[in-house]
Amino acid sequence: MNRGRWILIMLLLFISIVPSACQKGEIQQGAQPRIKSVQPAASTKRVILVILDSMMDKPLQEAIRNGQAPALKFLIDRGHYKPDVVSTFPTMSVTIDSTILTGSGPDGHHVPGLVWYNSREGRLISYGTALWETLKLGVGDVFKNSLYRLNNVHLNKQVKTIHEELAARGIETASINGMVYRGTTEHRLKVPAAFADSTSLPRDLKTLAPKWFSLGVLSRLKPDDVRNTHAWQSYGLNDEFSADELIYLIEQDRLPSFTLVYLPNNDHDVHRKGPAETRGIERADKQLQRVFQAFGSWDAAMKDNVWIIAGDSGQTYIERERERSIIDLRQVLNSYRIAALSKPVTKQDQIVLAVNERMAYVYINDSKVAKAEAVRRLQQEKRIDVIAWREGGDILVRSGRNEQELTYRPNGNVRDRHGQTWNIRGDIGLLDMSLRKSDKRLEYGDYPDALMRLHSALSSHEGNFVIVTAAPGSEFIGESSPTHSGGAGHGSLHKQDSHVPLLISGSETRPDIFRLVDVKRWIMNELGH
Repeated sequence: MNRGRWILIMLLLFISIVPSACQKGEIQQGAQPRIKSVQPAASTKRVILVILDSMMDKPLQEAIRNGQAPALKFLIDRGHYKPDVVSTFPTMSVTIDSTILTGSGPDGHHVPGLVWYNSREGRLISYGTALWETLKLGVGDVFKNSLYRLNNVHLNKQVKTIHEELAARGIETASINGMVYRGTTEHRLKVPAAFADSTSLPRDLKTLAPKWFSLGVLSRLKPDDVRNTHAWQSYGLNDEFSADELIYLIEQDRLPSFTLVYLPNNDHDVHRKGPAETRGIERADKQLQRVFQAFGSWDAAMKDNVWIIAGDSGQTYIERERERSIIDLRQVLNSYRIAALSKPVTKQDQIVLAVNERMAYVYINDSKVAKAEAVRRLQQEKRIDVIAWREGGDILVRSGRNEQELTYRPNGNVRDRHGQTWNIRGDIGLLDMSLRKSDKRLEYGDYPDALMRLHSALSSHEGNFVIVTAAPGSEFIGESSPTHSGGAGHGSLHKQDSHVPLLISGSETRPDIFRLVDVKRWIMNELGH
């Protein structure tokens, strides 16, 4: 499952054993009035979006060949399948989920990654990474970020989620185990007493979500049902609980017009065992089989429902030998004073690191530090394949692989496959791009939709920063960062992290969706809006 969910689980366990790990504080609360909602006409099909964390095309096809995924094969045989839809950058779950729900990139929804630096507040924002990193940043603060601030503060209020747009039209929606869920109905997250008493979180935490809202033990649709919610079952943040809650809506005849369901377990398997792992897909498929049967039969599950099954990010194999796999940014930038996790960022700190596995934001916190010099030092590490930053209206790109440079900005005379136009100077080979001879259209190679995705990430939040991504086989670390040597990681711009499968079944249309940022628009059209 995504890193934020695992940290929620580990810290619930940790706090129950060591209640003195955190200190008490306050949290901002507030909510909007409940919006009365009604169902649309019965002729409108319902849309069920299932996000299967870290599902990738090759292991999915392998699972189907081995008979491990009959439910997914059933949907593919009766629908539309695209193996290489382009994810959001950075390819981290909270950023991707925000894109799917809002139909905008990080420049629009303002969730830059799993970890980022808020220069206005002078603090590092983390939604949960490694346990020790979280303890150093402050358990209460990380929980506030993931449980409250992500949806109620950080997610840009100027963009609307699917839940919000449909609620404004009087249409009910549901979110099951999604970390990004903002809606218009006030709910209370039930924080376990042992954890609330040891952190700055109240026992009842107000949040805004869809009418039908489920997030493990924190918020349940089916009252008093403790199945699949124990500590050894990740407190409900698991595939079985997600399926249980969806089945409850089906059996109670309360399935709304739009439902988002998160199946998180596959991500953990892939991180540990590598990108070829299929067991997580097999287990997720068994839960889909249970859900289909709740309708009475698999064919009945297709009636009046549109099913969308999507991966969120790919994953790349991380070399087993640490000297080859690990890029320690503290060593690369060892001539600078780098902010420590356990202390507030001060003016004396020259560099702040926000590491997102195979991608990182490098913030220059000292006006005396020349960005060009910091970039030069980053270029000395040959395993850094993309280095990008903004200068005025231009975006500059370099690499640790060579001394070439690419400069570009939006709105020019070069058009790409997505209809976006660019003004480009320099070596387009840095991002593995080429110009098609027939019509001079820009084609992407190893870095799909690279120009827009870099532009979006560089415009996602305030600050003086450089983006770096790791070459396949490698990942970044800072202080107490998680590592995946011998397993897999994601976060980067590379196609191995960025291409995800998407299958749609039950719709009369055959969408030509190339990117996850386009999914919301298609869903709204499918629902007649």
